[in-house]
Amino acid sequence: MKCYECAKTGKEADTVAACIICGRGVCKDHLVREETPIWEGEYSIKLRCGMGVECKLDDINRWKKVLCIPCHKALKENY
Repeated sequence: MKCYECAKTGKEADTVAACIICGRGVCKDHLVREETPIWEGEYSIKLRCGMGVECKLDDINRWKKVLCIPCHKALKENY
């Protein structure tokens, strides 16, 4: 998969992650990885923290999450 943001400018770079908001593939130059504000609601998937132990929602909210630059900018404008 190639980076969406690079492709818009005619460049080609491999994707290293997907934005958790829009799902776009992004390269290391077009991602932001940081703790995001706690989101209300539930996640639609069940995650495992390891060794078959289910994660609590509080555990998930503290994880650093990957966003593309446009989604990160929109998130920061609204918080």
